[in-house]
Amino acid sequence: MTQPLRIVHCFRSPVGGIFRHVRDLAEAQAAAGHLVGVVCDSTTGGAFEEKLFEQMKPSLALGVSRTPMQRHIGPGDLAAAWRAYGLIKELKPDVLHGHGAKGGVYSRVFGSLLRVFRFRVARLYTAHGGSLHYDEKTATGRLFFTIERLMARFTDYTLFVSDFERNAYHRKVGKPDRPSGLVYNGLRAGEFESVAAAADAADFLYIGMMRDLKGPDLFIDALAQAEALLGRHLGAVMVGDGESLPLYKAQAARLGLAERIRFLPPMPARQAFALARTVVVPSRAEAMPYIVLEALAAGKPVIATAVGGIPEIFGAGSPAVVRPDAADLAGRMAEALADLPAFAAQMPEAAVLKRRFGADAMAAEIERAYFGALAR
Repeated sequence: MTQPLRIVHCFRSPVGGIFRHVRDLAEAQAAAGHLVGVVCDSTTGGAFEEKLFEQMKPSLALGVSRTPMQRHIGPGDLAAAWRAYGLIKELKPDVLHGHGAKGGVYSRVFGSLLRVFRFRVARLYTAHGGSLHYDEKTATGRLFFTIERLMARFTDYTLFVSDFERNAYHRKVGKPDRPSGLVYNGLRAGEFESVAAAADAADFLYIGMMRDLKGPDLFIDALAQAEALLGRHLGAVMVGDGESLPLYKAQAARLGLAERIRFLPPMPARQAFALARTVVVPSRAEAMPYIVLEALAAGKPVIATAVGGIPEIFGAGSPAVVRPDAADLAGRMAEALADLPAFAAQMPEAAVLKRRFGADAMAAEIERAYFGALAR
């Protein structure tokens, strides 16, 4: 490294995969001698996320700055954006890296404003799915992709976390005329240690945000249908939080599953993995979900939907991957329980996962993108 960089990561919601990605990246960048800071929303996240911020703060020379940021475009956006710009301007970044739709807009607009004031700033953007989940045929999709095309003019480097995401961007927004690259999400070395199921482990685990995009409702419906296929009761644990949590609890009660599904608050993934024998990821849309990588690295059998970059993790023809449909999930859940050791043996090998999805390789590739953007 020729010089330490002042790096600011800007994103909206400090939950889920984006937050995990930023934490890993910031940790690796700080360890490499860079000065790193975070700017994100102050209205989302709870006690679990606060603990994660406290763990991060000692390594973040530029600190954690939080300010309200709306999910959707609205009247409050201008005031929120001005506050966020003020925070970022004070940090004087060399690199402003935006994550997700809102963070991507902020990083590129604010980075461009800083250049007007003669700051030397590289503007990078990682979508993490974000606006790319929208249908380009809808009015909302057309609006978002028009914004993405406009923002592309103010982007020095675009990063994609899966080939699916890159292809979706090319199809819906267009091929970037500036440099871009594919860098998979990565796991730390310690995450490739197996997590044994507890003696009283449930059959299935869902862990993630409680919102329809992630498929908790599909998981609950599939559990009920798997019980019917097998002719016996099954147990499940659902770990996470979100506005729709009461709806999913009501759905479980309506299907007679209230006594067989335990709903638990957010916790570290490896702690949750001990609570069940098989992990189910029933998402309707994804970019490159960490939870799939984490579960496989921990030696857990996984059933996941064929959305986003998930098939890139498992490879062609894997029995772990199904359509985002409750009946398909239920059928695969029943098949897995019929011979769980045989199903587990068909998961990707740990050595292959380590080569493709290591945090050190991820951080090194992104650092190269930073210096390349600054050089240009």
